[in-house]
Amino acid sequence: QVQLVESGGDLVQPGGSLRLSCAASGIMFSIYHVGWYRQAPGKQRDLVARITSEGITNYADSVKGRFTVSRDNTKNTGYLQMNSLKPEDTAVYYCNVVRALGQSGYWGQGTQVTVSS
Repeated sequence: QVQLVESGGDLVQPGGSLRLSCAASGIMFSIYHVGWYRQAPGKQRDLVARITSEGITNYADSVKGRFTVSRDNTKNTGYLQMNSLKPEDTAVYYCNVVRALGQSGYWGQGTQVTVSS
């Protein structure tokens, strides 16, 4: 059974940092691409960052230079380091793993990130 468990969400002040984790089980994690998405209330779920199985990364323009996506295949875990957080980063963050881009893959349950003073 495939399971993705996100953690690391919290309430943080503007300018602060958080690191989200996505622990995978039930799959050969190393061959999957890992994407991080976020969904704010009343908005669609958007891609924030992705790291492919080969380690290639890409980011949404809104987070470039502030967020860093990474993975540790030995721990079957993906990470999203978020720095210089802004109120507009407030959302539920989800991780998603796919074998090939365009597939629906598997989703985690989400973790809440709130940026507020």
